[in-house]
Amino acid sequence: MAEAWTRYLMSDLFDPYSAGIEIRDIDSRAIRVMAEVSIDISGQRSKNVETLKDIEFDYVITVCDHAREACPFFPAKKRILHRGFPDPPRLAETAGSQDEALVHYREVRDQIRTFVEGFPGTLDEVTRDLRG
Repeated sequence: MAEAWTRYLMSDLFDPYSAGIEIRDIDSRAIRVMAEVSIDISGQRSKNVETLKDIEFDYVITVCDHAREACPFFPAKKRILHRGFPDPPRLAETAGSQDEALVHYREVRDQIRTFVEGFPGTLDEVTRDLRG
């Protein structure tokens, strides 16, 4: 969702990439809640961080705690930041229905949008500089 929001809102400033620790299918609930805001992520594919290791990034932003802890080091010209968001699938595990599960996805979707809307200024704030 973070890559999609960045492409949608900031494509004139950024060329975002997203990747994870494990390659997985794109979550159908994430596809659904992004479609609700007219963003189609059904064509996105899961990528492993290893596939991006040769790209020189200005910023590297981790958005989940597990990724921050398990990712290999990616050098960044400007800053390496962490902005954690709750994991929608994990939140949805306790949902009593599909509609209830989607509430969690919508909340995280909207939190990510708010974060991305703060770019580029947000990137210059010290969220957490992982370089030390």
